[in-house]
Amino acid sequence: MSDNETRLTRLTAGDAELTVNPDNGCRIESLRIGGTELLRQGERYGCFPMVPWCGRIELGQFRNGGEKHQMPLNSGPHAIHGTGRDTAWRTARADKAEAAFMYELGEPWPYPGRVTQTFELTEDALTLQLGVETYGDSFPAQAGWHPWFNRTLGGGEPVRIDFSPAWQEERGADHLPTGRRIDPKPGPWDDCFGMPDGVDVTLIWPERLELKVTSRAEWVVVFDEQEAAFCVEPQTGPPNGLNTLPQYVTPLEPLEIAATWSWRRL
Repeated sequence: MSDNETRLTRLTAGDAELTVNPDNGCRIESLRIGGTELLRQGERYGCFPMVPWCGRIELGQFRNGGEKHQMPLNSGPHAIHGTGRDTAWRTARADKAEAAFMYELGEPWPYPGRVTQTFELTEDALTLQLGVETYGDSFPAQAGWHPWFNRTLGGGEPVRIDFSPAWQEERGADHLPTGRRIDPKPGPWDDCFGMPDGVDVTLIWPERLELKVTSRAEWVVVFDEQEAAFCVEPQTGPPNGLNTLPQYVTPLEPLEIAATWSWRRL
């Protein structure tokens, strides 16, 4: 169901309500469960897709074979979180509980292609999918999501974040992974973790809600240095991965990622 005036797309299932704004980077503006808002509100918040890269690219530069490319710098000396969040997406389809959106890759990204994002809402879960296709040359890319969850729900106790990563990427002074894998450290975090069996993070708002973030992807960034909100970001590779661990979109093989948020009341 769409609001033609604002182009907001609203999905509903049971008492779950999802609002997507394709004009503002195809981000989820709101996820309400039983009338309670789970996401931090504001133009820069909600949950946005990170595509065609996640986190920071060192100095905004990456190579594809012998070609060197420069992305706009928007996080100090680095380029962060891709171009999808700054793009107006086209609504491909939308009904009561499912919707799909897409945009064409273009400047400043140097390779033509298409990005597709889909949402499927049920009474107790939201499934998100991202796909990146090329129209020609192969290129390195990443995809993932950057949700801003509210730290408290309706004035209750702060959230607890429960997960068991296999390792933590050591973070340098430049906020980029150093390449060393270390034992996971206690928070607060602005860090990338490896979960080779798939992302599995449980968020517990005591006496309110439990929400599980799961994905077959093997990487998750957790950011909890703000008082109002925190982030749990499943993604296809680590920050600066276009340079350190590139995954290629080819004419025969798109880059794909799916994640599920499932919840139950406590």
